[in-house]
Amino acid sequence: MGKINFEPGVKVTYKDEPAIIIKIVDINLVSIQMLDNNIIYTIPINEINSLEENTTSTKPLISLSDKEWETAKYRYDLIKPIIDGNKSTEEIKEIALKEKVHYTTLYRWIKIFNETKQISSLSGKKKSGGKNKSRLNTEVDTIINDVIANIYLKPSKKSITKVIREVFIKCKELDIKLPHSNTIRNRLKSISEEEVLKSRYGSKVSRDKFEPIKGNFPGANFPLSVVQIDHTKLDIILVDELHRKAFKRPYLTLAIDVFSRMVVGFYLSFDPPGEMGTGLCIANSILSKEVLIEKHNIKGEWPSWGCMRTIHLDNAKEFRGNMLKKACENYGINIEHRPVATPHWGGHIERLLLTYSKEIHNLSGTTFSKISDRENYNSIDKASLTINEFEKWLITYTINVYHKKYHSSICMSPIEKFKQGIFGKNGEIGTGLPPKLLNERRVRLDFMPFVERTIQEYGVIIDHIYYYDEVLRRYIHSREDSSKYSKKQKFIFKRDPRDISQIYFYDPEINDYFEIPYRDTSKPPISIWEYNEVVTNLNKQNININEDSIFEAYKQMEEIELKAIRETKRIKKTSRLSDSRNENVHSINYVNNSEEIEENLFELNIKPFDDIEDEAFT
Repeated sequence: MGKINFEPGVKVTYKDEPAIIIKIVDINLVSIQMLDNNIIYTIPINEINSLEENTTSTKPLISLSDKEWETAKYRYDLIKPIIDGNKSTEEIKEIALKEKVHYTTLYRWIKIFNETKQISSLSGKKKSGGKNKSRLNTEVDTIINDVIANIYLKPSKKSITKVIREVFIKCKELDIKLPHSNTIRNRLKSISEEEVLKSRYGSKVSRDKFEPIKGNFPGANFPLSVVQIDHTKLDIILVDELHRKAFKRPYLTLAIDVFSRMVVGFYLSFDPPGEMGTGLCIANSILSKEVLIEKHNIKGEWPSWGCMRTIHLDNAKEFRGNMLKKACENYGINIEHRPVATPHWGGHIERLLLTYSKEIHNLSGTTFSKISDRENYNSIDKASLTINEFEKWLITYTINVYHKKYHSSICMSPIEKFKQGIFGKNGEIGTGLPPKLLNERRVRLDFMPFVERTIQEYGVIIDHIYYYDEVLRRYIHSREDSSKYSKKQKFIFKRDPRDISQIYFYDPEINDYFEIPYRDTSKPPISIWEYNEVVTNLNKQNININEDSIFEAYKQMEEIELKAIRETKRIKKTSRLSDSRNENVHSINYVNNSEEIEENLFELNIKPFDDIEDEAFT
């Protein structure tokens, strides 16, 4: 997957012209020098793109067979201690000898993983042979590595010239063709300064210079080292987008960087907590936020992106799904669950949710946290924000208030602490800007649950709704093999619960996703919670559920609402809560039953991590 590394010396493009990064000015600002005319610009990082496309091809996680995934996992488990521990050449050779692989193979796997940061890239590919390809002789490679380990990486600090001379001497002794001196120089350049310091001066010197700034939470020593995720039902009633009538309370899934207390991602919907919401919250945390901020036309910065090292979760079912686990593993993310009976381990995210709740209690339509707090306040009458408007408020509060407020536990604001961890302070080295993944759609799809369907002449059907596009034609009635008696082949599909008017089809031959719309494109886009509402209503009336009945019922509900608005001219008194979106508050006569509606609406809050199934993909 394509990505950009933000480091001096990295080649990029600016306005489709080649350039090179010469300085990291701020967390969202870099200086570049154009390669054609040497002009220097200081620009936002979202205005530059990667110059060199990633040469390592990676297949989507869901396309890997169990055997391929096990192969990739095995290789990653071998190189992980090397990546995390900055092992010396001798230690790497010991690992290679123990596992019966050549140590240069370990270096190659490390290079592949560092290019993609995805375990799936280690699954391997078909060998194309070594014809017409120049390769360094294994004996020469061994000699170079031995000389580097025994001469260059020693306290005596021998020069590069000395290393080259020693390599030539050993090659002549064994009557081996001499490598080019630039080959040896390039090998030396590939050794990190941290490894050189550690080998020459010891671990303490290396640690003092390169170890990231420390935090308090176990393991939360730098930005994105530990991210906590939790979710809750919010104390506010939102209105629907079309008629601005009281609808229901939303759920919020939130992610916090423990080191800095920065909010790194969220997911807001009317669906109860589940694997879908958790996955999309993680994807939103990994991705940059520029598009989101521009979508809502908000002034401010939210400079957090990149894969976190560890996600800290509770023990709820939605956090233990195999899909979520595999997706996190693929992106190099470690999942840790709280030890049983240790609620303080989730204190950071729970305090954050409490902070948000207190602010939400100041908004129109709040239900407060207790019935006694409401007194005579009519939350249904006061409801005024749509989910999109509330999302804009949420982002504005996050980036322009919460991130900038003084936080007593870190003695500064979250944004200050985050930047300090990135750039360092008082002689301590920061982590630097994390790489930014470029294919946002791919990241989101990787963290979404999927369904498998065969492809028929009419396309595919998911939850009674038909989807079709010409891209499916070649796979109609496909079978697992050439035999006509074999099973029909199943293909992978994903969809966004906020808009099920299209699904995403993974083409196993082209190795990419394609959008597949409704077969009948005259049907209106709807969300999964609108779909569930209609189906619930049809079940109550014992009406046969199919695509036509679903959209006909949806159309009738819209017409009923429009008529009610015209007759009463009191939009807020014709609450959409009177239909099947909340059967507990169903009432034909809203005015006569308003007290009963309100009382039913304020059922007990669902606490974070309640064991609720996500029905978006059933």
